[in-house]
Amino acid sequence: MELVKIVTGCDCSLMWADVEDIDVKPGEYLIIQSKQGPKIACVKTEKFESEKPKNANIYKVIRKATEQDISTDAELKEKRRDAIRLCHEKIAEHKLIMKLVDVEFLIDESKAIFYFTSDGRVDFRELVKDLAHIFHTRIEMRQIGVRDEAKMIGGIGNCGKEFCCSSFLCSFEPVSVKMAKEQNLALNPMKISGACGRLMCCLSYEHSTYVELKKEFPKTGRRVKTDHGIGKITRRDVLNKKISVQLDSGDEKVYHLKDVVILSKEEAAQHSKHEDAKGPSPSEKRAREKREKRDKRDKKKKER
Repeated sequence: MELVKIVTGCDCSLMWADVEDIDVKPGEYLIIQSKQGPKIACVKTEKFESEKPKNANIYKVIRKATEQDISTDAELKEKRRDAIRLCHEKIAEHKLIMKLVDVEFLIDESKAIFYFTSDGRVDFRELVKDLAHIFHTRIEMRQIGVRDEAKMIGGIGNCGKEFCCSSFLCSFEPVSVKMAKEQNLALNPMKISGACGRLMCCLSYEHSTYVELKKEFPKTGRRVKTDHGIGKITRRDVLNKKISVQLDSGDEKVYHLKDVVILSKEEAAQHSKHEDAKGPSPSEKRAREKREKRDKRDKKKKER
């Protein structure tokens, strides 16, 4: 299969097109068959041999675009600006609770697609009648989600680069909070959410790597033996293969994974019994004395 990556009018992201038996170069235009109808698309990459990409929608190419097609596309882009302005006016006139995102005219002018977002269902029947009367073509109102809105509009993400969805992603992959937890990220919505308000797509990029690396690591809370004594794991640095250990003496130290010995449940239980028989260590006694003094001081303050 011979493929190229393409971009259509409203969709900023790269998509796939099968160009077998068609000689194309980057910067040239194709007429492709989409679910909505024929569209013009710009070629962005050289032609290359590949198997069908996983979960990718590959567009069928009807033919190479002619000079007339390119001229028509330029005219439709001018018409699109008027359509956006007029649609905004009609939305306000009918007092509809919806947000217009973009308008797209098919290259054969057989249909105009109005993309919008809304929190609920919208009765746009009167709006469609008005728009059909103005543009004399079929009108399709397509409700999209906030991720698709960000993909269409484009922008700059928290990382300072162009949105992944509007630059190179061909489809949206499921993203969950669990992916952020696996990577030990702070679960602050402001830091792990994109401009669309949903979890950032990039959380899924390294998720599989973290899952594989964590298989080598003992779980948090597991008892380990170190050069400074026995303690339990409090934190894990997966990428650097280091762990933080809270020693029984009260100190917390960082060790490389290869420098500790993971105790079995039987060994950990045996050590706990031994420590209980010995009684509390000097550091534990001092910590308990401090707590008792603090509690007495707090109690006196309350009595006053």
